[in-house]
Amino acid sequence: MKILIVLTSHGTLGSTGKPTGFWLEEFAAPYYAFLDSDADITLASVQGGQPPLDPKSDEPDAQTEATQRFKKDRQAQTVLATTHRLADVKTESFDAVFFPGGHGPLWDLAENEHVMTLIKDFYENGKTVSAVCHAPGVFRHVKSAEGHFLVKDRDVTGFSNAEESAVGLTDVVPFLVEDMLKDHGARYSSRAIWQPHVVVDGKLITGQNPASSVGVAEAVLKQLQGSRE
Repeated sequence: MKILIVLTSHGTLGSTGKPTGFWLEEFAAPYYAFLDSDADITLASVQGGQPPLDPKSDEPDAQTEATQRFKKDRQAQTVLATTHRLADVKTESFDAVFFPGGHGPLWDLAENEHVMTLIKDFYENGKTVSAVCHAPGVFRHVKSAEGHFLVKDRDVTGFSNAEESAVGLTDVVPFLVEDMLKDHGARYSSRAIWQPHVVVDGKLITGQNPASSVGVAEAVLKQLQGSRE
């Protein structure tokens, strides 16, 4: 199983001057789920190198077993600090792609041509495409070969409007994930804020929030392991 994890390189929270980036739990939990299942993992980001970490995801109340494991894992820290530049990655050899969230992806991954091409190629070749929390924002501009938005008539989830309101960033983000998915014709669903919620629609797997990251990873592994049987 070859899995590509694509992270944001965007580290500024809009015009606030505050830092943002990827959310640690949403990277660490899937990373170890994949690693412990003997998957071959490659990390990439828009610019390559060390992706910016959202400092809020490093605060004590955001820690989980996976984040604590990561903080003791120097090998994983080195791998994260040396991500490949996405434009240099040959994506055809991978079985699945996973996008961790955090607010950063709304500014760069959602607007990146390489990301759009990658998602479209994976989808058209029957490969698993997965994203959690804000990362479903990567589907903002992706269209099918027929010219429809990729998420049209698909069951999906992502960071809810209620959750964005709860963190006080409704007027800061460039777009609301829930609204974008609905506007693109997706069948969006969510649960109460911060509750895990994973949606699988064929090869498209999405999770609502940080609590959903493990569930997304497990769904990806289930698909890949099933395809090998």
